[in-house]
Amino acid sequence: MKQLLMAIALLIMSIAPGTAQCKFENTAFKSGEFLTYNLYFNWKFVWVKVGNASMSTVESKYHGKQAYRASLITRSSSNADKFFVMRDTLLCYNTTQLEPLYFRKGAREGKRYTVDEASFSYPNNKVHIKQHRLRHNGENVYKEWTRSECTYDMLSIFLRARSFNPEGWKKGTRVNFPITDGTQITPAVLEYKGKTTVKADNGVKYRCLQLSYMEKDKGKYKEIVRFFVTDDSNHVPVRLDMSLKFGAAKAFLVGTKGVKSKMTSVVH
Repeated sequence: MKQLLMAIALLIMSIAPGTAQCKFENTAFKSGEFLTYNLYFNWKFVWVKVGNASMSTVESKYHGKQAYRASLITRSSSNADKFFVMRDTLLCYNTTQLEPLYFRKGAREGKRYTVDEASFSYPNNKVHIKQHRLRHNGENVYKEWTRSECTYDMLSIFLRARSFNPEGWKKGTRVNFPITDGTQITPAVLEYKGKTTVKADNGVKYRCLQLSYMEKDKGKYKEIVRFFVTDDSNHVPVRLDMSLKFGAAKAFLVGTKGVKSKMTSVVH
């Protein structure tokens, strides 16, 4: 489910275009954080639980250097498998200053299985990206890019974006940013929609920032995901409303473990 993965990942509101100085201070999470979600599809006008998702972040090493390793796993239930099989696993490594280093996505969606990879390096104050895609028919595709602006994958952007500062935002504020997968770099837009209160699947109500993720389609921007992130320093996604090719879907937060700061967005 690409839209879900993008939604969880794409919370960026403060990328500075035009520079490859991609280091950024992490203020939102710590090693050992674990987030879980319930997934729902709209089936014949009825919302049905179809699976779950989880994300973990730990301190690790990449090529001998200290790094963050994050993983995101989505799984459809056995009942939902009768209609649509979903087995997605994402992995990324970032420096401790949140620069992307490596990304891998293995996705089984229906009868199709694909793998996307991206490796990042930073020569001469540029971003160099090596991409690889293994298509479901066994074909391998390789590409390379050198860019002047910071570029992120689906998971690295999640780590980077959670440290944004929302003070001063106004409804309608838009930010452009680039995302890479296994073959391309895609421009996207995030628009701030204001604040609201959301009840998660753990029974807790949270004060949230409401955001709309849009991609350009035939010259116009189309909303892919409307999502809601806690209005506190953790910026944990609480709810996601997704427009899919085969209908609508939602994800609701179930639980959090190892969150860095007190969740002051809880509504008592």
